[in-house]
Amino acid sequence: MLLAADVGNTNVVFALFDGRAIKARWRIATDPRRTGDEYAVWLLRLLELEGYKREDITRIIIGSVVPRSIHNLTVLSQKYFGIEPLIAGQDEAQWGITIDVDEPRSLGADRALNTIAAHEKYDGDLIVIDFGTATTIDAVDFTGAYKGGIIAPGINLSLDALVGNTAKLPRIAIRKPDNDSVIGRNTEDQMLIGVFWGYVALIEGLVSRMKGEIGRPAKVVATGGLALLFDEITDLFDAVDSDLTLTGLAILAERASA
Repeated sequence: MLLAADVGNTNVVFALFDGRAIKARWRIATDPRRTGDEYAVWLLRLLELEGYKREDITRIIIGSVVPRSIHNLTVLSQKYFGIEPLIAGQDEAQWGITIDVDEPRSLGADRALNTIAAHEKYDGDLIVIDFGTATTIDAVDFTGAYKGGIIAPGINLSLDALVGNTAKLPRIAIRKPDNDSVIGRNTEDQMLIGVFWGYVALIEGLVSRMKGEIGRPAKVVATGGLALLFDEITDLFDAVDSDLTLTGLAILAERASA
């Protein structure tokens, strides 16, 4: 089985694959200082609780937007599983896609993995929205080439900035407002309207402009933690695929072993 580690700025998601099927997944806060030993104490116990043994894992792949985390995850792989991990974007696990931008090497692993998985799963020109710590909106053409995109503050980052830089505004939870009114009657409602509906307007506006620039019909694929929340209130998405980045890791591992 394949163990995939998707390292984001906020969380590391581990997924256990049998082929393309995810059999188990676990999430831990991203901390570049976490050692391979610390990962092992946590992960080996979770494997056991799900009914798996370390011997069941025969391949490991790591995709990371936090470069400092790669060393400790490599130690985890080598010391506790006896496996030399694949690193997404390196050596046998090169992206294998055209990255048609000014600085191809600057493309984040998550965005490259989303491009790979989206092109394999969906036809034609694509716009991939990933609701993570940052929200990225990427253009992938019908050949599978990455053509560029947008980076915006994630909705929680926007809220953190609002609360952290004001004296009296309270911390609120991100959720759909109770009604569609954009005239709030109290401070909390006004904040939620500004953050939530403001974010909906941001993604709808940017996607509309991107579609106009592409000039051909483009499907919109959403992924990331808040994709399902926004899918409830906008018809912008043609597909919501919560496992897009992990699927990209599985595809890369398949290609590397072919």
